[in-house]
Amino acid sequence: MKCIETKNGTPVSRLGFGAMQFGRTADENDAREMFEACIGAGINLFDTAYSYTGGASEQMLGKLAAPMADDVLVATKAPNDRPASSDNLRASHELSCKRLGVDCIDIYYLHRFDPETELEETFGTLAEMQSRGLIRHIGVSNFAAWQIMKAQAVCATFDTQIDVCQPMYNLVKRQAEAEILPACEDQGISVCPYSPLGGGLLTGKYADGAAGRLKDDRTYAARYAQSWMHEAARELRHLSERLAIPAATLAVAWVARHPAVTSTLISARNASQLQPSLDAIDFELSDDLHAQVTRLSPTPAPATDRSEEA
Repeated sequence: MKCIETKNGTPVSRLGFGAMQFGRTADENDAREMFEACIGAGINLFDTAYSYTGGASEQMLGKLAAPMADDVLVATKAPNDRPASSDNLRASHELSCKRLGVDCIDIYYLHRFDPETELEETFGTLAEMQSRGLIRHIGVSNFAAWQIMKAQAVCATFDTQIDVCQPMYNLVKRQAEAEILPACEDQGISVCPYSPLGGGLLTGKYADGAAGRLKDDRTYAARYAQSWMHEAARELRHLSERLAIPAATLAVAWVARHPAVTSTLISARNASQLQPSLDAIDFELSDDLHAQVTRLSPTPAPATDRSEEA
């Protein structure tokens, strides 16, 4: 596996921070406090996207990361609302660099798979950007395993490779285990999953009627609508109460423990809300506790769906 390192050669941290809430629910003061808390805990990966909060997320993160550009990895993603054509990628990369205040982006992701544009055009453009020193690592987010493998084959024709994959992965969204994580292990691709708390579901807060994305956002409500998911969240909360360990800490540590996972992205609205997730950076699940948490949700069937392989 290609090692993802900061410019000064420090390996990527066990946890990373996702800045999607910068400029939305987190103002500049909240953003600064969370950034400083992450740095204090040893986090060196910070993730954003062109499409987050109209560019405010990139701008706010860029200001915070600027004084320590060699000590942190800053990742952003190409737009998710337009084709990944050469012209679009060049224009969006240029604007992302301007917002972030950098000349080179450490990890540049495609935010989604684009069926409209030939992969040769998309990844040929990324390979050229990489050769010119405009990006350090090529990444893909929300790709299926077959899409990753197809893109990786195209990358090889340009003498480069996909270095990082960012899938959704948490205790109630485990489909990545069937093919995505094995594909990344096989190809030496680092995995930086997002949403380890399932939109807040796995914190247990919704059992108390708390507000949040699962109630305010139709996308998240639909994503986590199945009753068994909420039952798993309740059981995780019961386990956390028995152990006196926050459910968020358990949920993040569970994702981070998977051998294919490189750095798990955590996020929050403020430093107080972030802390239980941040505590997972030094929390190791024992084999027994990992098994207890794992049993709270269904294990995906093997990709070949042969019961004797389960």
